[in-house]
Amino acid sequence: MLVAWLVPVGWLLGTFPSALLVARAHGRDVLKEGSGNPGASNVARLLGWRAGAIVLLLDFAKGAIAAGGGMLIGGRAGAFALGVAAVVGHTFPIYRKGGKGVAAAGGALVVLYPLIVVGLAVVWFVVARLLHKASLASLLATVLFPISVAALRYDVWEIVVVAALALLVIARHLGNIRRLLRRQEIDLDARPS
Repeated sequence: MLVAWLVPVGWLLGTFPSALLVARAHGRDVLKEGSGNPGASNVARLLGWRAGAIVLLLDFAKGAIAAGGGMLIGGRAGAFALGVAAVVGHTFPIYRKGGKGVAAAGGALVVLYPLIVVGLAVVWFVVARLLHKASLASLLATVLFPISVAALRYDVWEIVVVAALALLVIARHLGNIRRLLRRQEIDLDARPS
């Protein structure tokens, strides 16, 4: 019951505007520059990898704190409830454009599946470095996550929730998918002119 009452708190935590605050501290508006996405990749393009890493860690922490709190209060079900709430808050804040959800989802899922997250983080890094496409790396890791959970024979309800979370992240990347198919996606290390 307490977990249910805390779901709005998880959502509110997810709405914390990491990218906007980091960019604003450097006199930039991440919503109007680069790809326009309030996420670590766009901040990295605009301000360099250190600023992007700060946003990545902050967004990751939102999901991890929410899921970790849920785990303490209500076990795995609580971790899922509050972690998913944080991801939804990150992707659908009321007052501004939301992010793609990759880092926040990674933070929530590291509480539940630490080894899978570490393995797929390596996949993400290798793909992003080799192909210079953060969105492609994110999509690949997102697709592989529910497959990994299913392969390791977790409960069916967990597989379903992780697959739904993956679908949300993929839906948030539809613009990137279209640009990838047209070979117009911005390189990870591209700087706007």
